[in-house]
Order: sequence, then C-alpha cells, then structure tokens
Amino acid sequence: MNFLSKYRYLFLILLGIICVLFIYARVMLSPVSPRSEGREVVVAIPISATANQVGEILKQNELVRSPRLFSLYARFTGKDSQIKAGQYKLNSSFSTKELLRELVEGRLAEQSFTVPEGYTTAQIASLLDYKGLADKKDFLKAVSTAEFDFSFLNELPAGEKRLEGYLFPDTYQVASDSTPISIIDMMLERFAREMEELDYAAQAGRAGVTLQEAVIIASLIEREALVDAERSLIAGVIYNRLKIDMPLQLCASVQYALGATKPELSYQDLEIDSPYNTYKIYGLPPGPISMPGRKSLLAAVQPTTTEYLFYVAKPDGSHAFATTLEEHEANKRMYE
Repeated sequence: MNFLSKYRYLFLILLGIICVLFIYARVMLSPVSPRSEGREVVVAIPISATANQVGEILKQNELVRSPRLFSLYARFTGKDSQIKAGQYKLNSSFSTKELLRELVEGRLAEQSFTVPEGYTTAQIASLLDYKGLADKKDFLKAVSTAEFDFSFLNELPAGEKRLEGYLFPDTYQVASDSTPISIIDMMLERFAREMEELDYAAQAGRAGVTLQEAVIIASLIEREALVDAERSLIAGVIYNRLKIDMPLQLCASVQYALGATKPELSYQDLEIDSPYNTYKIYGLPPGPISMPGRKSLLAAVQPTTTEYLFYVAKPDGSHAFATTLEEHEANKRMYE
C-alpha cells in the first residue's frame, strides 16, 4: 500500500466515523415521539438552572433521549445561558432544536398559583420563586418600592411588610409575560374588588375601626381561628380587650414577630422585643400579620357580642372561651 493509498484509507475511515457520529447525533436530537403520537407535558424549569440540569429535567419527562447531548447542543449553539425559568407546555414530538427554542424564547405555559388564607408576603414570595414565576428578591423589592394605584395603600408604611394583608388569597392565572409588579397589581386588584363587594370601609366604620384596622384584626383572626364558626367570637374577644386597654396576647402575632410558626411558644419567645408582640404592646400591632380571606374579613367587622376576654385551644383546633381569668385557668388545665 503506497503513501497516497494509506491516507485515502484513513480518510475514508475518518469520513465513516464522522457519518456515524452525524447519524447518531441526528437520531439522538430528533423528537422522542412522532408528530401523530406527541404528548403534552408541563415542565418546570427552576431559576438559574444549568443546561445540564435542564437536560436532566427534560429526560425525566421523556422529552429528550440524552440530557448530555441536549446540554452539548445548547452550548454549541451558544444558547445554554439564555434558557429562561418558568413552566412550559412542551410536546414529546418536539426536536431538541424546538425544545431549546421554546425555553430560550420563554414561551411559558399559562399557569395558576394559589395563595391560601393566612399566608404572609414572605410565603407568597417563596411560592412564586418555587414555581419559577418570580424571583423572591425581585418580588419582595417590588412589594417594598413599587407604586400601586389603590387608595387603601395611601397610608401604609414602606418596607417588605407594606402589603401584608392586602394581597388577597385566591387562585390566580398568570400570563407568560407576568412580572412581580404585574402579579402584585393583580392581587391588589382582587383585594380592591373584595372591598367594593363587601362595602368594607362602611362596615369597618360601623364597627368603630378604620379599614386598615379591620384588616389587621382580620389577619389576626385568620391565624388564630381554625373553625369558621369561631371567627366572629375571636373578633369579639379582640374588641373586648381593646375596649378595656388589655393586651391582646395572641400567639399568632408572636409567631409573626419570630418569623416562625411554633407548635408551642416559650416564655423567652413571649419576651421578644417587637411591635408585633401583643403580649407586650397595648392595642393592635402596626400592621396585618397575614393575608385574611373573606370569612376573616367579615368576622373582623361583624364581631359577636359577648363578655369573653379569654380563649384557649382544644386538641381538635376549636377553642374554649371564658369571661374571667379563673374560668380561663380552668380551661387551660383541662385542654393544655
């Protein structure tokens, strides 16, 4: 075999290897399913996910054949750093090229998120961050600094607690172009609609409080009451204590001050130096401690008239109410 024949032979081998690799890559990057058999899958891409992590997520959802090849393809095309977080409605009939295009162009699937009654601003921020809908820091920054055109916000203090109580708990549909500001605005709009439907400012006035004070009371009720029938009774206890300038002594407000929910508070916890510690301050805390739902909002302006000043939780989540300290101590011995 002469010199030229050797190189021709090596060239053919190299060409054969390249062809095999090309065919292999083409097959591995092709759709997992044919167009006629494609299935839709909603996939969540977390914030700051690497191309390798995205490839693994796609593989777990049976959308790519090889996570490694997806990552290599994304890097080869220079789009590995352009993948956007969020939830996507993808199809198993999409090729790797099509999948990457969806993730880079940010064609998010419209999705919903639910804020339960009693959630705090921090919990909402964590929820949106977990779902890939908004970065937690960006959301809290918008809460603190963004301007929103709602009259009930005019006298609220600045800071991350500014909108506590006013982001109405509900299920929301989020568009693909949603931002922290647009999400907050949507939730405030829902609160405003609730205020209008309930004629809430007028109801608060008849109860002898401002709208802001009523929302604070409602937020306390939301975190204290597990049984709907007791919401107005708890409201009555709060009003009774306020009338005689007696500390509210609500565990839920102390937990808010601590930034943690504990099954049982210690004496040290009750000594925390905070304007939200209703064991030490008189009157209402400076702001709401949670997002109250409609039932708690109504209870706050429609308290049940009783002489109750005390209540203690029973094992089933309901409460035993008492008028005197002696009765209260007896209830504590019975249920604690």
